[in-house]
Amino acid sequence: MAQVLRPLLGMFQANAYPNVLVGLDQPDDAAVYALDGERALIFTCDFFPPIVDDPYSYGMIAAANAVSDVYAMGGDVLLALNIAVFPECLPDEAASAILRGGADKMRETGGALAGGHTIDGPEPLYGMAVIGMAPRDKVWTKGGAQPGDAIVITKPLGVGLVTTAAKSGEAELAHLEASVRVMATLNRAASELARRFPIHAGTDITGFSLVGHASEVAERSSARLRFHFADLPLVDGAVDYANGWLFPAGTSNNESAFSSRVTFADTIPEEMRLLLFTPETSGGLMLVMPEAEARDYVAECQRQGISAWRVGEVIAGEWGVEVAG
Repeated sequence: MAQVLRPLLGMFQANAYPNVLVGLDQPDDAAVYALDGERALIFTCDFFPPIVDDPYSYGMIAAANAVSDVYAMGGDVLLALNIAVFPECLPDEAASAILRGGADKMRETGGALAGGHTIDGPEPLYGMAVIGMAPRDKVWTKGGAQPGDAIVITKPLGVGLVTTAAKSGEAELAHLEASVRVMATLNRAASELARRFPIHAGTDITGFSLVGHASEVAERSSARLRFHFADLPLVDGAVDYANGWLFPAGTSNNESAFSSRVTFADTIPEEMRLLLFTPETSGGLMLVMPEAEARDYVAECQRQGISAWRVGEVIAGEWGVEVAG
């Protein structure tokens, strides 16, 4: 994708658009535009084909995923527009359920769903274009991680393995239902609470996997991120499906793209390494903050019923990612 976007960089030089705080020159989770001296608008867009059979759940997950980039940059959701491709053969009740799932999830954000656009196509696609807002001087980006910082994530990993197993009829219903609940959960509460703490870098864990998105943070921050495999939370069934080699195609794509900057302890088996390259859908936040504040944040999350785990730290060394046992 970087090669595809490269020709556009010369067309939109950063110095010609001073209000674009985050754009093509330093891509991040979303674009950021300075509205005035105090406020910044956050723009993002995301959509994908169904990953679960239930249309209402699909709509909820797609919407939660679309708004996540706003929360990953420390913002509030203001407004969204639906983006949908519905084949003519898709029953009206299925299309309605998808849109209803998205609308219900959007209502949870406190923002407005204000319209959208739908076209015909060979397979369903659904998502949203989203506008958010944050204080101009408090937008989180992938740059800023510092040695000594702690790394916190706010959702368990492995939903990509569960949904892949479900497509082949090999997932237990309880595992799928639990993963749907994880994917449909907004990152709103975790993000709002984190704004009370000094966040040095932030992103969300989605299609590029845990170590893929961590590699982006490492590169932007010129830092080295170390995770502890034993501390990583996993959804029920993820280990079993990884041991059964039920990986989606995106796993090998991520491994090819990011493995040169990721090292693993010898004690971590191949299946578990691949698990960490497996795409997540509507995954949690990855927040990098000072160690003491990370402990307080995780404790407060637990007190409020928000999931959060300290899973690693930023260390000195060449930028990259390492996973200890």
